[in-house]
Amino acid sequence: MKIDYHVHLEEGPYSPNWIARTAKALEYFQKEKDHSLSSAKQLLKQLNSRVEDGCYSDGWLDLYLQRAKQLGLKEVGIVDHLYRFQDTMDYYKKHIHLEGDKFGDMQQKWLNQVAVIPSIEQFIESIQSQKEKWEKHGVTLKLGIEADFFPNGEEELERLIENKPWDYVIGSVHFVDGWGFDNPEAAYLFEEGNLLDLYKTHTSYVCQAIESGLFDILAHLDNLKVFSYRPDEGVLKDSYEMVASMLKKHDTASEVNTGLSYRYPIKEACPSSTYLQTLANYEIPMTLSSDSHYPDDLGTNLDQAANMLKKYSYENIVGFTKRKRYTIPME
Repeated sequence: MKIDYHVHLEEGPYSPNWIARTAKALEYFQKEKDHSLSSAKQLLKQLNSRVEDGCYSDGWLDLYLQRAKQLGLKEVGIVDHLYRFQDTMDYYKKHIHLEGDKFGDMQQKWLNQVAVIPSIEQFIESIQSQKEKWEKHGVTLKLGIEADFFPNGEEELERLIENKPWDYVIGSVHFVDGWGFDNPEAAYLFEEGNLLDLYKTHTSYVCQAIESGLFDILAHLDNLKVFSYRPDEGVLKDSYEMVASMLKKHDTASEVNTGLSYRYPIKEACPSSTYLQTLANYEIPMTLSSDSHYPDDLGTNLDQAANMLKKYSYENIVGFTKRKRYTIPME
């Protein structure tokens, strides 16, 4: 059965590039693509509606459903980043470097640009309201959340995500020592420290996230490689073993996430083939994720991801309902 368990509806900053990419997604679903003036006017109307109505609108969500049906996906998990909600901002302000220096100002600007949804409940209600419609079309819609882990932030994070109707909670590490390392504006910081030490710190964060017990899935385990800064993997094998051992101990799943393979310079899925071999040795439960942020990216490179799993003797992947894990045979 084909599934995609890590799907986003939107992500700022809301730059001209974001407008162009959104227009490209809308055009993908147009029946007529003749590039005439009339079709351009129609696309502009659609784009205006998309911006005005927001990413939780029926029209935008219907494009994800349409694409899921085209691809033969049977389960799709839509998540949003926890940092997108204004009522979770105190958590991020406490743990991200936002001091009054150039770097802090840059991260504060980014946070202001992406935290545009007033309440997490708005997201929950939107996705829950679509489940019945999707089911009628033969696709099961799952509700998830992607929550950033920060050391010593476990209790606060638990309060933010508890008592919600999640089908699953994804844990991720996007920040090390308050630095959002996947922000291209801050990529220069990879040049300023010891790369191996950075990877060790990142591994420590991932292990602490697993140990917290807050998450059903640990996302993109080696996303630190996003801009192609990575030591020789031979020196990272101990880190891979450490994470795999921790996942095994706490019976936590991970994912093959293809997002970096088509959206970032590294052009490689998470985890790498070497990393996935280690996870397979520990028989870590895995799911499949495109990490798409637009409907036309849904399912991207997931056939290759499934083949990676099969290469390392996986016959099944996993899904979740109301935070209960179950096994899904791969096609």
